[in-house]
Amino acid sequence: MKKIVFFTVLLSINATGITHCDNHLNNLTKSIDVAKDSTRLAELNNYWKELSRTVREGDFEGYKATYHEDAVVIFATGENKMSTAIASALDGWKQGFIDTKSGEVKSDVNFRLSQRIGDATTVHETGIFHYTSINSDCKELANQLIHFEMLLVNKNGKWLAVMEYQKSVANQEEWNVMEKLE
Repeated sequence: MKKIVFFTVLLSINATGITHCDNHLNNLTKSIDVAKDSTRLAELNNYWKELSRTVREGDFEGYKATYHEDAVVIFATGENKMSTAIASALDGWKQGFIDTKSGEVKSDVNFRLSQRIGDATTVHETGIFHYTSINSDCKELANQLIHFEMLLVNKNGKWLAVMEYQKSVANQEEWNVMEKLE
């Protein structure tokens, strides 16, 4: 009888110790995952800041470098809905960068995100971008709020867009409820 009681107590203590270790390991794993997520989100926030900087400064080559060479852009906001290779989209946007760099135009883009799904090598982000452009006479050339989705991959430590989907026109109210990126 003493052996059975002793064995039961020993089993109970051992099970409690294992459970405690399992809980500790689970908490440690969750902490590591949160740290990885925090690092990834900081890297992605820097990606969006870099995109904004390149537009604001008219840095065409810098902007181009944020996309994978095989990236695709989908335009679904206007009458002529289309999907095109990034090279073609960049050709259409290049003059705007040249005009911004020369000072003829002031352009800016800001991003606010509503959903961020990803891991260490891929991410899908959803949100709204606000693109503005005015000429040297202060005439507004563009003031667009656009719902978008972006799919990115991490190649050699650098995030690159492989798909940009400009889904639909957004409004100021939708923009206002979204948080600014840090």
